[in-house]
Amino acid sequence: MSEIIYRGMNQAQLDADYNNTAAVPDVQRHISGWAERSNALRPTLDGVWDMAYGDKPRQRVDFIRCGKPGRPTFLYIHGGYWQRNDKEPLHCLAPGLLAHGVNFATLEYTLAPTATMDEIVAEVGACADYLVGRLGELGADPNRLVVGGHSAGGHLTATLREKAGIIGLLPISGLFDLEPIQLTYLNTALRMDVPTALRNSPIRHLAGSHPAIIAVGGAELGELQRQSRELHAAYQAKGLKSELIVLPGEDHFSILEQLASPDGALTHAALKLLGEK
Repeated sequence: MSEIIYRGMNQAQLDADYNNTAAVPDVQRHISGWAERSNALRPTLDGVWDMAYGDKPRQRVDFIRCGKPGRPTFLYIHGGYWQRNDKEPLHCLAPGLLAHGVNFATLEYTLAPTATMDEIVAEVGACADYLVGRLGELGADPNRLVVGGHSAGGHLTATLREKAGIIGLLPISGLFDLEPIQLTYLNTALRMDVPTALRNSPIRHLAGSHPAIIAVGGAELGELQRQSRELHAAYQAKGLKSELIVLPGEDHFSILEQLASPDGALTHAALKLLGEK
């Protein structure tokens, strides 16, 4: 019998419960579709591209204007288990919020194994600081920035829980306790030891956290759903402001269409955090 290593699961079971691409048979349709839509959309956008928030090649952030001065901004952080993906294929998520007069920004960060988890978290924090300092110059409301992100980007969103200049967080399908991640196949590239995993687990460091709407798909893997439920419970236990939304039928990838659409549930969640609803 295989050794139990985490919450009643053996190694194969734990690895499977964090393998989102294996769980969604048409994952490549989503990924290629986002890239195609983004490539077609980009020439029509009023964007400031590749602003450098640091000296490293991937320390870049894009800012897409909604067309109205003095409006709020949503900063999106891509996923990919801290090991893959770029900002450009996710430009197709911008129209949902642009339609409501909200600017859309999206960033990149150095990926593992080139960067450690500590370094990735620090880079995202540096980007948030950079963008907060530039909002007025970019023509946006300097006092209304909400940050959201998907999967690993949901984790990185939650690490900004006390960052100045942010008024709300929208982690989507995120990872908030890295203890099980440190035990899975994912750690080959991440190279976390136990102290690193605990230090970078937002659920363990919630004091002073910004208000959050925590979102997850109802068709996602059990561990992803558990992580979102438990983050919400931890917020509530500390008397912090949070809301949990479970989107029926949405898997780990289809859920992002709820941000791309002007009428999507995640678009409306971002608007709520921005005080637009």
